[in-house]
Amino acid sequence: MYHQRVADLTAFILAGGQSRRMGQDKAFLELGGRTLLDHALALANAVSPAVRIVAPQEKFLTIARTIEDVFPDRGPLGGIHAALRCTATELNLVLAVDLPFVEADFLTYMITQASQVSAWVTLPEAGKGLQPLCAVYRRDFREVAERALSKKKNRSIDCSLT
Repeated sequence: MYHQRVADLTAFILAGGQSRRMGQDKAFLELGGRTLLDHALALANAVSPAVRIVAPQEKFLTIARTIEDVFPDRGPLGGIHAALRCTATELNLVLAVDLPFVEADFLTYMITQASQVSAWVTLPEAGKGLQPLCAVYRRDFREVAERALSKKKNRSIDCSLT
């Protein structure tokens, strides 16, 4: 294990989803005696001194500092935009709340890679494709996200540089 906390990094946990297919809030589902939110918070705290939850405030305000979407009900891209709009750090880790098997060592590796390149987004490829909900975003990506959301494009794949 070589993970370490990165001082100039904010970690954001996306937990504001509707969980329509699940039928209940994913953040409060239990796995191994802990909620998925507890797993996500522990993981984020392992790599960052600053952790925020992107979700409605009334849902998590007693648990951690929350950030609300500027573009509500627009899916994960709305959450990514909200996170990047309020961050003070250049590098920002974005994690979906339902990723309990991601390990801190992997995140440390991804953060290290992101710090060595100028790309707006550093994200893994796994399974069926790219994983934008387990990624490191540079703060300036918020402008790209805002343009896409303003055009009613709700998926990160819809983002373009124009």
